[in-house]
Amino acid sequence: MLKTYRGSCHCGAVRFEADIDLTQPTYRCNCSICSRTRFWAAVVKPGAVRVLQGRGQLVQYLFNSMQNEHRFCGTCGVRPYGIGRNPQDQEVYGVNIGCLEDATPEELAAAPVVYCDGKNDNWQNPPAITSFL
Repeated sequence: MLKTYRGSCHCGAVRFEADIDLTQPTYRCNCSICSRTRFWAAVVKPGAVRVLQGRGQLVQYLFNSMQNEHRFCGTCGVRPYGIGRNPQDQEVYGVNIGCLEDATPEELAAAPVVYCDGKNDNWQNPPAITSFL
């Protein structure tokens, strides 16, 4: 069920809302950036994310293919969301579920997780070990 959640970075400089269905797959990846930041994404369409405050605080970081935009708060360093492309080459936003302020523990525990082997560019298969993600 689609629900509007509110979220923020750690210091509160960046605030957003996003329409997310936490009964749909969420994603954990073992690539170099996701594993280091423990990024847990809910993938949504661009219009489903609205920055309410602090757009100017967001810093963009690109690496590797230079295609995915990682957006971090310039003050606290937390990544509320990123922008990338899905396999159909459509723009999507990956909202950091850890930044949602009003998702209940029950919703988070029930959210299905798909594990991605981004470290080996093997996106269609999970890595052998996922418990640390």
